[in-house]
Amino acid sequence: MKKSVLASTVAALAVYGTSGSAVAGQLEEMIVTGSRVAESQSEVPASVAVVGRAEIEQQMRVSPELQNMLAIKVPGMAPATGTSSNSAQTLRGRNALVMIDGVPQSTPLRNGSLGIRTLDGSVIERIEVVKGASSVYGNGAAGGMINYITRKPDESRNVGGEASVLTRFSAVDLADSFGQRLNGTVDGSVDKFSYVFSATYDKTGLERDAEGDIIGLIYGLSETTTQNYFTKLGYQLDDDQALQVTYNYYESQQDADLVDVPGSVNSGTKTYAIKDTSGEPKPGVPQGPRGNHNVMAKYTHDALFANTQFVADVYQQKIENVFFFSSALANPDEGYTGGQSMIKSVKSGARFSFNTAVNWDGVDATFIYGLDALNDTTSQPLIDGRIWVPEMDMRSKALYLQSKWVVAEDIVIKTGVRSEDIDISVDDYSTLKLCSAAETCSVPLDVTGGEINYNATTYNLGLRYNGFSGISPFVNYSQGADVSDIGRLLRTATVEDIALIRTDASLIDHYEVGFASDFDNLSIEVAAYRSTSELGTGSEYNAETGVYMPVRAPQKIWGYEGQFEYQVNEDLTAGATYTWVEGKDTENDVYLGGRQISAPKYTAYVDWAFNSNGQLHATVLRVGDRDRFAAVDGSYVGDQGPIESYTIVNLSATYSFGNWLAQLGVENLFNQDYYPARSQVYTYNGYNTKGLGTTVNAGVTYSF
Repeated sequence: MKKSVLASTVAALAVYGTSGSAVAGQLEEMIVTGSRVAESQSEVPASVAVVGRAEIEQQMRVSPELQNMLAIKVPGMAPATGTSSNSAQTLRGRNALVMIDGVPQSTPLRNGSLGIRTLDGSVIERIEVVKGASSVYGNGAAGGMINYITRKPDESRNVGGEASVLTRFSAVDLADSFGQRLNGTVDGSVDKFSYVFSATYDKTGLERDAEGDIIGLIYGLSETTTQNYFTKLGYQLDDDQALQVTYNYYESQQDADLVDVPGSVNSGTKTYAIKDTSGEPKPGVPQGPRGNHNVMAKYTHDALFANTQFVADVYQQKIENVFFFSSALANPDEGYTGGQSMIKSVKSGARFSFNTAVNWDGVDATFIYGLDALNDTTSQPLIDGRIWVPEMDMRSKALYLQSKWVVAEDIVIKTGVRSEDIDISVDDYSTLKLCSAAETCSVPLDVTGGEINYNATTYNLGLRYNGFSGISPFVNYSQGADVSDIGRLLRTATVEDIALIRTDASLIDHYEVGFASDFDNLSIEVAAYRSTSELGTGSEYNAETGVYMPVRAPQKIWGYEGQFEYQVNEDLTAGATYTWVEGKDTENDVYLGGRQISAPKYTAYVDWAFNSNGQLHATVLRVGDRDRFAAVDGSYVGDQGPIESYTIVNLSATYSFGNWLAQLGVENLFNQDYYPARSQVYTYNGYNTKGLGTTVNAGVTYSF
């Protein structure tokens, strides 16, 4: 009798743990994000990108920013913004749900676009990116899912680990640019107990562009102190049962004695920062995550009953993300020259999942089914006590069933359904009176609160064929229900009852066709896709109030992407990726702006092991042109600025000697003077900061 699918999955989990980290030559690379259990990539009828631990370490030698890593390694991901915000860094033109071990980090009820930067790369074992609308993990995955899977212990030893010391500085102008980074990780196992402890402290100096000027402060990273403390504890109750507890703490606060010299896309002048010599107290408080907590407890039973694995996990997350001080939040009548907002979110959830495997003659079937429950309470107050977005209390529960059928070993059919009930409670509230620099003010309203209810059933269906020699075509259809940015709709309300605000959920239909191939030393993957939604999440500038109002028009987004890798010999590997995406508001037949749609993106890399101890890695990132919009009265508006192409080259090198590893990374090797794509499309004053000039990252790591 053939080995059962469940037994194969359990064996895979035994080798990969919760992280999916492979033991070379033993098992094909497995992923867990797309279906909530470990499965082979060759059985996934969709585009999935996996960034492994070695690639993460390689990219972190150049920059610790996860935005940069995802932009370079993941086709379909928009270019990095060069800031702490991932606004406009979409996945296939829509927002992605960011998770840590399946726990949501994004705040869909009030999307502050800060989810990508929620932990340090040193605690990530692998990153799994599933592209296209999905409801496998619930609300927020309109463009797909980014799952940071945290490090697991090395159970072959009692104790081991590593310690790193690095410095990072501008090669354009050294003055006050030196930063320091300290990291230590210890892991191992003793009898039935396993553990991982990690701590990271990272203090940046002044970040400078190619001209040596300090990069502007809006979502800036100069003089930012980041701390990350991570713990994972496991206990094997018996051969079938295990417990695991994970805790992650992350904060990243910018407290810089700087002020901006603002520019704009339309004036053709860049925004940069200078030392504050006014002698006046700086308004506001440090910006950035001020202490984000994630805790999760998981119980696994690999043989709860016949051919069935059971996983139960509970989690809680607390987020406080502080934004920059903005004069757009002024109200002179009440004595406010500006304001500073903060997204506060507390999530508590529980998930119960069953994985039952059966096999018939020539057919292996897997059924994954269970219940998700989530309570998400989110608001956006101002630091001065005013309430910009009232507290939204969301309660959701969902039943789901996913199944996979492997017929004659070569035909893979996946299908599933998720039924979700969401209730959001909002108390009575008042919108804020906000005045722009032109002294135009919004009109405050008293709004009657109430309940917003959603019931959504979404489906997915995919097919993959592995019977051809060297090539595996796939096709899939998936849906996602997105209750997106309700807070943004509430804070700009123009009616006096939330029942009259168009808060309908957006249902996304995503279609994809592609293939993966493997010919000797060459691997290729190509995919084309199309997604539609009856309600979008765009915005339009209101000249009378100076406020950007939501636009919920239907949208169509389409694109294609590809990647290849060629192993020249055992010491030399080269690869490249390409991403192209476009989108329209189909009601008005106009293109979507740069907040959603990115310019074409190309990447290429070469990895060379020049001897047994040393390695060189070079990466090229090129962002192409996108110019879809005409100026209005001589100026571009909103997110409609034109993008001019730019090319960035990064280089890293390592050399090992004994237990020591020396490392050197150079970001923007040729000191390209450029504006990142988002800085070009966002016409808002102060957003057009330039990218980093040549920056060096150097240090040593000791392993024991």
